[in-house]
Amino acid sequence: MTGPNPTEPTPTQRRTVIVTGGSRGIGLSIATGLAAEGFRVVAVARRPSEAFEAAARAAPDGAMHFSACDLGQTEALQPLVRGIRAAHGPIYGLVNNAAIGTPGLLATMPDREIQDLVHINTVAPMLLTKYVVRGMMAAGAGRIVNVSSIIAFTGYNALSVYAATKAASIGFTRSLAREVGRLGVTVNAVAPGFVETALTEGMDAAERGRVANRAALRRLADPEDVANAVAYLMSEKARNVTGTVLTVDAGSTA
Repeated sequence: MTGPNPTEPTPTQRRTVIVTGGSRGIGLSIATGLAAEGFRVVAVARRPSEAFEAAARAAPDGAMHFSACDLGQTEALQPLVRGIRAAHGPIYGLVNNAAIGTPGLLATMPDREIQDLVHINTVAPMLLTKYVVRGMMAAGAGRIVNVSSIIAFTGYNALSVYAATKAASIGFTRSLAREVGRLGVTVNAVAPGFVETALTEGMDAAERGRVANRAALRRLADPEDVANAVAYLMSEKARNVTGTVLTVDAGSTA
């Protein structure tokens, strides 16, 4: 009989990482990738998806978990963090991935939609980070990765409010990195370009072709490319990387 592979962490050795919006799209790819790298991932979203449940079944034992929460209900964020700590131990990493991308021209966009975008994309991740980073500071170690967008520095028609929230994420990343770096916590951002997800599936072939042809590599990035960037920033290989933005866009902004 063969014993467990000593190079693979046991469930009790896994470091816990929260991934918001981890039930689908880029968030699910991030969650799956981190689980494969030996982390215990807690995906946070309003509800699990069939794709998440399938990925959790296929993941190593004890590697993927789900915690339901509406991130727009900011009063639920502190209890969420408390509950995850109680169930899974200290929180080593946080990936602020959840966001909404409601399009609209600023001049005609309803006030409510503007407020919702800013609330979900900016206020909620800041408050969640506040409650998570306290434990990291006390432990003297931790990793925070904020998912921004190349639209934060290129702009895009009818996405001015979304772009503003993603630019705020970068400013938040760089400043927080200075606040908590002396305590052993790194804070970085990943800025994807157009990615092969359900969002780009809505484009017709001509539009997808135009977007891909603007990239140096003449293609769109995959969700797994973003997940690999997050996994790197969460790893020991990136222990001296903080306050930076890693762009994953197949060269669209080259």
